Amino acid sequence: MRQPTRRAVVLGGAGAIATATTLAGPTPALASIPSAPPVPLPDPPQDVTHATPLLVRRVNNLFRDKTARDVGRFMSYFSRNPLHYTDATLGWYVPNWTALRATFAQYMPTWPDTARSYATRIIGDENSAIVEFTDSPELFGHEIRAIAAVDFHNGLVVREVDYWDGRHFGIAAVDALRTSDPQFPTAYGEEHLAERSSPALRRTLGRLRAALAAGDTAGLFAEDAVFEDLALHTEFVGAPAVDAYVSRAHTRLPYGVGTTVRRTLGSGRGGGYEWIGNGFAGSHGIIAVELDAADRITRFTATWDASRLDDAAMATLLADTLEH
Repeated sequence: MRQPTRRAVVLGGAGAIATATTLAGPTPALASIPSAPPVPLPDPPQDVTHATPLLVRRVNNLFRDKTARDVGRFMSYFSRNPLHYTDATLGWYVPNWTALRATFAQYMPTWPDTARSYATRIIGDENSAIVEFTDSPELFGHEIRAIAAVDFHNGLVVREVDYWDGRHFGIAAVDALRTSDPQFPTAYGEEHLAERSSPALRRTLGRLRAALAAGDTAGLFAEDAVFEDLALHTEFVGAPAVDAYVSRAHTRLPYGVGTTVRRTLGSGRGGGYEWIGNGFAGSHGIIAVELDAADRITRFTATWDASRLDDAAMATLLADTLEH
């Protein structure tokens, strides 16, 4: 059966008959062996070290009910008014609860039992958060590994923006689904909601944005910090390696020179910001950070839509990852 696309939403083995042949001649076929029920997959590894317990419980309950295809319970985690949901890679902005529920009600029941959606990293608190999550290929035809910016009010989601790399999904598939540039939304509901992120976090993120633009991150990263770019499939470990990479790449990185901040999210333990680039069409994405007690960055994760760039442009960005 053909699986629904992400646009439509936003929105064992059989028994075998064995035969044997011996020198004495063929023997009768064995009876069909009934298929065993599918074995549930184990829960994926999850990092919640920089999230409050209440946030973790709410996020995991949401993904539990999404995987269970329970439309009513899944939609119960979203505010009825206001609600702003956006797929930032495809440019789909859903401005209300009714429209979001209608699409999930139509397509969620068609997902197979093997479909899974789950969070792998949660950062922040009950006011605003960054959530890294995975949709298995059964949901939308291709795997999606996204980072979501999520705002809450009175325990309910009032704004969610999902960012993910279209190359991982498949360039042709993304091109067929993406909103055309003239109609691509320029705001994702942030203009309707006051920021509720930690002031201390905002100060740290402000320094980070300025440092990425200048190519000088000295002192911002902890000694054993991890810097990863999901779109470039790149990881650096250790402050010296991170500082050196940013220094040589910042003029070409989508989140380097000319970047502005759309919105910040998170608590004093970590969070991130949505950014708007000053480069190619659709240049925007999200950065997630985890902080230590001294407000140094221990983990940095960025994602953006690399399907917007051709192979030559990607090769230029990847050349910056080479250490000499």
